[in-house]
Amino acid sequence: MDIPFLGRWRKRHGSAFGVAVFPEGGEEREGPAERREGLADLLAECELLRSQASEAGVRLDDSAASLEALDQLPPRWREDAETLPRLGNDAGLYLGTVVVRTVPGADWRILPTGAPVVRLASGREIDVVTAGQEWAVSGVPELSQVYAEAAET
Repeated sequence: MDIPFLGRWRKRHGSAFGVAVFPEGGEEREGPAERREGLADLLAECELLRSQASEAGVRLDDSAASLEALDQLPPRWREDAETLPRLGNDAGLYLGTVVVRTVPGADWRILPTGAPVVRLASGREIDVVTAGQEWAVSGVPELSQVYAEAAET
């Protein structure tokens, strides 16, 4: 959809990037393990990325190999200013999902700002959403490289 005034606004202000997750009303309905699992499932959805990967014949199976396959995709999304930020968010969340599911001790952590990050067993935190956005815009850093660095620690 081409909306002229929106295109001019984006040129001056840039696209909005980011994901925020806030708890519902502070009520404790589930235990910590159930909350972490529910959060992980929510952050793993990545609907736009999964759709585009599927169209390109890439199967996202939460493995390091799937990150390498994403790195090899032609970046056609860079031509669409509306898709780019959403795809970057999804790429970051998918990267985080792969790290959390395959790197021992890795877990999602929500910062006070609502931003999801991955905390490794070493205590290091990875801002996967920012990494995904940078990947979507420029291809650097490669998702598989961020994963490899996380898996080393």
